[in-house]
Amino acid sequence: MKVLHVYRTYFPDPPGGLQEAIRQICLSVQPFGIENTIFTLSPTPDPAELIRPEARVVRQRSWAAPASCDLGGVAAFGRFRRLAAEADVIHYLFPWPFGDLLHRAAPPGKPAVLTYISDIVRQQWIGKLYSPLMWKTLHDMRAIVANAPAYAQTSPVLSNPAIRDRVRVVPLGIDERSCAQCGDEAILGRLQLAEGESFFLFVGVLRYYKGLHNLVQAAGSVGAKIVIAGSGPEGRSLHSLVASVGARNVIFAGQVSDEEKTALIRCCRALVLPSHLRSEAFGMVLVEAAMLGKPMISCEIGTGTSFVNADGETGCVVEPDKPAALADAMNHLLADDVLTTRLGVAARARYERLFSGEALGREYAALFREVGNG
Repeated sequence: MKVLHVYRTYFPDPPGGLQEAIRQICLSVQPFGIENTIFTLSPTPDPAELIRPEARVVRQRSWAAPASCDLGGVAAFGRFRRLAAEADVIHYLFPWPFGDLLHRAAPPGKPAVLTYISDIVRQQWIGKLYSPLMWKTLHDMRAIVANAPAYAQTSPVLSNPAIRDRVRVVPLGIDERSCAQCGDEAILGRLQLAEGESFFLFVGVLRYYKGLHNLVQAAGSVGAKIVIAGSGPEGRSLHSLVASVGARNVIFAGQVSDEEKTALIRCCRALVLPSHLRSEAFGMVLVEAAMLGKPMISCEIGTGTSFVNADGETGCVVEPDKPAALADAMNHLLADDVLTTRLGVAARARYERLFSGEALGREYAALFREVGNG
């Protein structure tokens, strides 16, 4: 079966959690007989086609990206229409308003499924303008995937009676074989972390909804170093905040390689994802931590983060926008070796049960076949 996946950006352009989610879906469904093509936009689409282990990637030029909504030209519609004609099923990743426009160019009656990653949280004015087109697209879908039960229940869109009967819950996941198996522990020396030293870790793009200002403000009350690995639009303001509050135990690692990331997760006391807004719909880095048997600290924001990190089972879930709560959770894990080990073992078991590559591939492949067979 041929599946065409459609999203605004993809590797090798700057990475993010959603691109990794698409890669993992493609890799995981391959053993179940699914052939993948990814259609995307890029500011530098040269070459126009890439053959990667997970899929053929077909790229058209992104001419602008207002409010993180990449826009293509007329040529994108023609290329998409030809790819859609070749596919048995089209798989859209939401939200991407230009993707809704592309959908209008698909052959009539072409089976389609949509993975609903996130509500439109910040760009409310775009949401109002986009709403009629969004609902038309959603009504065209044979199935709509939510990645966690809480998101399906709390999203005002997914819980709408008009589409609720088409919503399925399929958790995102990671095929362990696709990840760096050997960590580059040289990064520990570069960050001046002593062998065996306990530290807490954030890994991800430095975006507004990650709640990193709360993590920095919590740092002064934590008896260990806190490593922030990644780059992004909030980087400069976070450096300024660290200086202004005197958080000397915060270390900025910058962008790290997959091998360095593996080493950091394996060696950290726990992974911290302080996201405080619903724009953090799932948190793929939590799955990575669970895969490597690490406890997690996250915030209760009514999304998939509290599905991956089950409070009291795999880590701590605290109230958002509360630096003191983050600090308390970190210090609690810092003081209790037995608890930290138990949570890490449970995190690995939960990964194997719900978020492994086999679980992800089995569920999505079955859904694609169901949609494709009408």
